[in-house]
Amino acid sequence: MPARIEGHAILRGPRAEIDASQTAVEQAMAQHGYGREALFAVRLALEEALVNAIRHGNRHVPDGQVDFRWSVDGDEARFDVRDQGEGFDPDAVPDPTDDDNLEIPSGRGIMLMKAYMSEVEYRDPGNHLAMVYRKTKNA
Repeated sequence: MPARIEGHAILRGPRAEIDASQTAVEQAMAQHGYGREALFAVRLALEEALVNAIRHGNRHVPDGQVDFRWSVDGDEARFDVRDQGEGFDPDAVPDPTDDDNLEIPSGRGIMLMKAYMSEVEYRDPGNHLAMVYRKTKNA
């Protein structure tokens, strides 16, 4: 099994930067034997995390950047996403599955990240997201 693979990127917003980061993570996971389902789950969760940090987290920060750090080994993949925004309270985001919120577009990204990742934690003041995907026997 290869050694732990780590990466770091400062993202400013262009789609190519997000794609390059996701591709690097996928390659590292493939080297450690993660399956297609795991690659799909992590790619989707990272898409939500990185796009949300750029669009929502940095919306009031001129030339805002997102600090993205990750590591992958044979047991788990860890991700750390920090934007330069003021942060938010994830508990205040409406539940997108509640009947009253079905037409509201917010909250679905958080729900998807929680569904696909083993751990999702927003750290104070809410501009720092830590996620973990743990490899299973079939992943």
